[in-house]
Amino acid sequence: MTIKKFEFNMLPVNTYVVWDETKEAVVIDAGCYFNTEKQALKQYIRNNGLSVKHLLNTHLHFDHVFGNPFMLYEFGLKAEAHEADLPWLEQITERVKSFGIMDCEPPVPLKVFLHEGDTVVFGTHTFTILHIPGHSLGSLVFYCAEEKALFTGDVLFEHSIGRTDLGGGTEEQLIQGIKTKLLTLPDDTAVYPGHGPETTVKAEKRYNIYLR
Repeated sequence: MTIKKFEFNMLPVNTYVVWDETKEAVVIDAGCYFNTEKQALKQYIRNNGLSVKHLLNTHLHFDHVFGNPFMLYEFGLKAEAHEADLPWLEQITERVKSFGIMDCEPPVPLKVFLHEGDTVVFGTHTFTILHIPGHSLGSLVFYCAEEKALFTGDVLFEHSIGRTDLGGGTEEQLIQGIKTKLLTLPDDTAVYPGHGPETTVKAEKRYNIYLR
């Protein structure tokens, strides 16, 4: 399985293109805002001959969904996410202005809602869906057991956790979800967060002061 990370710059966010030998792919958190970012994502997909089967959102905070309209117009893909975060999508214009961003494309409808225990299949690989509220009500984590890979959005970062002051969660709720659903995974599971560098489950058990 190949994992390509793009770090887009409006509010630095990690977008992942994940694909395998079948050339089927998923895109996680299309955070591309500027046209140069959209074209970079498009060219990577085109240059590698990928067929994107799913557009996944770990949650619907605006920095993670800026590129959703582009993915619909360019590839015919609607995003898949948890419905508990829909207010963030419906109020995106007001939300971005509160962060000093004056313009964004109108939201596009989601394709399907994802829930705890659902699976997403592409090529020969499967993501299992974990629902871990706390950063947002609808925060999801995508786990690929066969590759020991975990895409955590803003739930878990290197030596940190997601903020809980945006409404829809508490630190206690977030930490409980991380401890019971993520730290129980194999130590060598790679963690690919929504912001910042990769880490591992083992490293977060050892060094993350929020999880002690």
